[in-house]
Amino acid sequence: MIIFKTVSQLHQYIQQQKLSGLGVGFVPTMGALHTGHISLVKQSKSACDITVCSIFVNPTQFNDSKDFEKYPIAIEQDIYMLEMAKCDVLFLPNVDEVYPRNFDQNKQYDLGFIETVFEGAYRPGHFNGVCMVVERLLNIITPNKLFLGQKDYQQCIVLKKLIEIMNVDIDVIICPTSREENGLAMSSRNRRLSDDAKEKATIIYNSFNKIKEKISITNSVELIEDTKQFFYKNGFDSIDYLNFANAETLEPIELWDGTTPLVILTAAFIEGVRLIDNMVLR
Repeated sequence: MIIFKTVSQLHQYIQQQKLSGLGVGFVPTMGALHTGHISLVKQSKSACDITVCSIFVNPTQFNDSKDFEKYPIAIEQDIYMLEMAKCDVLFLPNVDEVYPRNFDQNKQYDLGFIETVFEGAYRPGHFNGVCMVVERLLNIITPNKLFLGQKDYQQCIVLKKLIEIMNVDIDVIICPTSREENGLAMSSRNRRLSDDAKEKATIIYNSFNKIKEKISITNSVELIEDTKQFFYKNGFDSIDYLNFANAETLEPIELWDGTTPLVILTAAFIEGVRLIDNMVLR
């Protein structure tokens, strides 16, 4: 695996590979890698000639500075995991490489409705920061395919919109959420949970499965309210949202009509750690 820390060297290398006719897959991360990230790398390797993974904790997408400060850093372990996965290239830039002095950090993206609900409502400015760093990385790496995890469902939709705005030919490949054996969605934030909290947090996935079995045109509101109460009774501190939405547009849905493709999404706190998860209900 080749490690690049500067934009100029990475860009030059990528262009040489593309001149040779090689296809490039890209997996953007903020590090503290887990099996879920590695599964994206493996998906890219199976579909592309060259796989690039980036590790960059992006300051512009944190609307809470304390959350930014708490974000776990494990670069030596990350490098080892990527080498074991036979990743071809790691881009490991500092802030000045990603956001040089002449970079416009006030740029705004017209994402429309999707940045006003769920994560957008509770983390104002978050998706604008995500778009800022991903646009920058895409311009540097110019991949043919972008690999994303379904756990960040809304972010996947946002980044599809970004690619439309950029008007570039990049395929977005959304890969299934990677889970622990007990069903807990893999996340770098899980490192901050006690063993007890990790076990309690499995009720998210278990509840989603029960909802998937029971959902009907008459009980959607009741299912949401019962699930919220179940979360609270089992150790969750608070819930930012727990809602059904149109799986394609993310428009919130209370009363399901029986035909609209549904996704259920949540962001909930346990031991002060904010966990997000989702499940498509088809």
